[in-house]
Amino acid sequence: MQSCEAERIEALSLEARSRVQTRITLRLMTTTPRRTSRREQHRLGAAGAKRSWRNTLIAYAFMLPFLILLVIYHTWPVIFGTYLAFTEYNIISPPKWVGLQNFRTLLADEQFWSGLQNSLKYILVVPVIQLVSIALALLVNRPLRGIGFFRTAYYVPVVTSFAVVGLIWSWLYQQGGVVNRVLMALGLMQDDRSLLGNPATALLAVMFVTLWKGIGYYMVLYLAGLQNISKELEEAAVIDGATRAQVFWNVTLPGLRPTILVCSLMSTISAIKVFEEIYVMTQGGPAGSTYTALFFTYSRAFNDFQYGLAAAAGIIIAVISIFFGFLNFKLTRGGKADA
Repeated sequence: MQSCEAERIEALSLEARSRVQTRITLRLMTTTPRRTSRREQHRLGAAGAKRSWRNTLIAYAFMLPFLILLVIYHTWPVIFGTYLAFTEYNIISPPKWVGLQNFRTLLADEQFWSGLQNSLKYILVVPVIQLVSIALALLVNRPLRGIGFFRTAYYVPVVTSFAVVGLIWSWLYQQGGVVNRVLMALGLMQDDRSLLGNPATALLAVMFVTLWKGIGYYMVLYLAGLQNISKELEEAAVIDGATRAQVFWNVTLPGLRPTILVCSLMSTISAIKVFEEIYVMTQGGPAGSTYTALFFTYSRAFNDFQYGLAAAAGIIIAVISIFFGFLNFKLTRGGKADA
């Protein structure tokens, strides 16, 4: 009897619990969310804006040291150099405004035009260095054993000081040197004469050193570009029956267009502004055959102390660099990869 009574009480208790839970659920389902007042919305918006401004100020605070260094070491020298281009300045006396006189002097200076021609000849290195760099990047972009050694070996000249590189190649190019012996053995050279001492070969010899030293740098950039190209696209092209050459021309090369823009732009500007190779290996000789526009600027500034003339030459070189940069941009269609 007692057990039956206990079961009945327990059943009533379970039924009561079920009713309470049902009421709570219905109340939660039918209760509408509380509307936020306009004052509260304004307060929340103001707090969010304040937090956003605080984050912005913190970001600018972190950027401020770099911006200060940029202004001191880049922006201000550009502004001051542009001002000097229109003045006569030699350190001893204060700058004297001469207007466009420095530019007129440059246009009448045969040595400047000769240096500018040699700088423009140096641009011939650009397509060669791009083609060789792409070829090397394709070769080392393979999962082969020991491929890391070859990638490192090709990059070593990039991190080698140009003082060391210049001395090594000057020794190789000298009369009776290794390069002369090889060329004479191949029948490409008749007279055992220093390549750097011959006006007909000096510029080509220096250009080859630039090519040798810069290939590894651009190879790494092209290697990164190759590894960003979707492998699925290349595999799909192969499945459709495309040959290796067709895959390269229709898939790989269009995908490399952004990298080609960057590499060709940097190499073109470097070719126009070539200086280290000339300074270390030839000093502009022999007979001015390796005298470039930037070496002319250096000579006028630090040998003749004609800073106004040197600044004017620098502006002309900068304008030419911008022109070729724009030309590269147009030729590569803005570096946009084909979809």
